[in-house]
Amino acid sequence: MDETIQDQLGSGHPLAAALDAFLTDLANGNASGHTIRAYRGDLLRFAAHHDAGPGELTVTPVRAYLAETAGLAPATRKRKRAAVASFCRWAVRHELLDANPMDHIDTVKVPKRLPRPATAGDVAKILAAISPRRPRKDLPVDRLRDRVLFETIYVCGARAGEVCGLYVEDLDLRLDDEHVRIHGKGGTVRTVLLDDRGYVALLKLYLQRTGYTAGPLFRASINGTGGPLSYDAAQHRWTHYCMAADVDLDIHQLRHSHATELINAGVSIEAVRRRLGHASTETTQLYALLDDKVADDEIRAARRRSRAQG
Repeated sequence: MDETIQDQLGSGHPLAAALDAFLTDLANGNASGHTIRAYRGDLLRFAAHHDAGPGELTVTPVRAYLAETAGLAPATRKRKRAAVASFCRWAVRHELLDANPMDHIDTVKVPKRLPRPATAGDVAKILAAISPRRPRKDLPVDRLRDRVLFETIYVCGARAGEVCGLYVEDLDLRLDDEHVRIHGKGGTVRTVLLDDRGYVALLKLYLQRTGYTAGPLFRASINGTGGPLSYDAAQHRWTHYCMAADVDLDIHQLRHSHATELINAGVSIEAVRRRLGHASTETTQLYALLDDKVADDEIRAARRRSRAQG
């Protein structure tokens, strides 16, 4: 049984076995580690409202649990509802529950917010705080790894978790046709062009310095024997480098910045969607809206200057 369920809920709890099986199926279905951790925490808290098996699950404990989240941000409340809904669908599918109580629970609406891209200057400052693009020969391997890791997120517009999970075998570094195969959400795979020559040179230097020919591209230990660097470890190191550069920047903003730069350069919405691995153009369209907002801000600023001069 999952150690966290064992420790926090106990194997004797009527929901323990079902929650453990549900999380196992999530992992087998290629759900991200981040999703599994979040759902585990949400469902453990939900279990405090339902001291019975999955077959007795009704609307009442669900409403009690969601009422507990009323003061949280809409996006957080939506995720917590999604965790319970996903578990209930699983229970119905496995004939542990006759009727899904979530059919009687309203969805949580989350206002759409424009992505917050970082400026190219701020990104450059943080990357420079890690190492130059042409690093010294005595640069520690873990610093070189971090520079390549975070620049990969930026130049590919990838999610941090996707990049942490890359393997050397995902790279295709044939001259003038360099690509990387990125494993995204829901088991999807997309191939991303590596069209930044300086980045490709840095990547090849990293492979030469480490001697990696197979296995995880970004490893947890500097001697090259560890597994893939975890998202949490990458996030911790990113925060450290942001502090060193005196720039407040979330790691996910690297992805937003890449997408916005493509839109500003005139790349089509569909091409950007494929690059980012979005399931639909609706999500990608937000970057075009952001571009419009940037244009609006420039127009407003110009008008203010004109009125001030008049």
